[in-house]
Amino acid sequence: MNQHAAKSQNNNAAAIPGDALGIIIAGGGTGGHLFPGIAIAQEFMARNPRNRVLFVSTGNPMERSVLAKAGFSLKTIAAEGIKGRGIFNQVQSMLKIPWGIAGSVRVIRAYRPDVVLGVGSYSSGPVVMGAWLMGIKIALHEQNILPGMTNRMLSRFARRIFVSFKNACAPFNQAKVCVSGNPVRKEIRALRAHPEAAGSAPQPKEQFRVLIIGGSQGAHRINLAVMEALGHLKDKDRFYFVHQTGIQDEAALKQAYQEAGVAGLAAPFFDDMAHQYGAADLVVCRAGATTVAEISVAAKGVIFIPFPYAADNHQEFNARALSETGAAEIMLEKDLDGRALARRIEYYAANPEALRRMSQKAGALGRPDAARVIVDGCYELALERN
Repeated sequence: MNQHAAKSQNNNAAAIPGDALGIIIAGGGTGGHLFPGIAIAQEFMARNPRNRVLFVSTGNPMERSVLAKAGFSLKTIAAEGIKGRGIFNQVQSMLKIPWGIAGSVRVIRAYRPDVVLGVGSYSSGPVVMGAWLMGIKIALHEQNILPGMTNRMLSRFARRIFVSFKNACAPFNQAKVCVSGNPVRKEIRALRAHPEAAGSAPQPKEQFRVLIIGGSQGAHRINLAVMEALGHLKDKDRFYFVHQTGIQDEAALKQAYQEAGVAGLAAPFFDDMAHQYGAADLVVCRAGATTVAEISVAAKGVIFIPFPYAADNHQEFNARALSETGAAEIMLEKDLDGRALARRIEYYAANPEALRRMSQKAGALGRPDAARVIVDGCYELALERN
């Protein structure tokens, strides 16, 4: 364990001065980056209501909606992704970097933060660079087992690098690294202590409840497989599906459940994920880092279907971190079809003991203290002399 990890584990809230801090959380773009940032922001505000937290990103509709509901302010900058977009678009994106940095410097100068925390995605790059130019202390959080390009590039400017997996540390300066875990929202952390807080499921208790989630925007390939799987379920009255479809597939999924005679709730996006996790018997989902962390903290049995086109295939590596200990099952997309998916869902419905063992192993890997460790580290960083 490195010196920062040791310090953080030995600290508690009472040991940290109660001085109010100003924090900028840079990045977002997808729920995988944004939700850990919100969990950290919630911990900052719980630590001291006089703390100030500001999110800085490009301000896509999902970011604006989620942050508004969470009660946090957002400032926007110009930024675009570079990786995998073709030479013309890459050149256009690179030309926007100076504008993004200039916009970030204006935000930082007005807000005067003690620490800037980058949570990944291309939008965090200009903000962290702006902070470095102004001499503001910088920390990063990496959610995935394979660090993203932005965090790899920014790591030289950061004083602290918080990582979710022990073996994600290889590209970073080990003296800066602290294994924190990946923060999850407080509502999901609460499931661990009070699983009954999820409330009662709306379906008859004897039904087996399957939660299908494809990330914050749905997953078309998983949606197609589920549509096919519904026709292969032998005892259709045995199951109740809750399905986060994304906007594009919502109507088709609703029609598929109706035509197959399988009870289900299909919606583009669920705001009440703590409730949905708590009520689910089995989760079928992608393996983004935040989803993996939420599954672990919620201690749920899960079939991961990693997105095969994720950068460097990092979702499969995320999923294997759990499956290799028996805490999850993996179904690769190349092997995915409706019949196979239906058979695995029926297997777990008929074998509650296997599902219970998988859930327990997932729960053992959860890190509900991740946000606390990161906030402790940011306090330490803020109090360091330059």
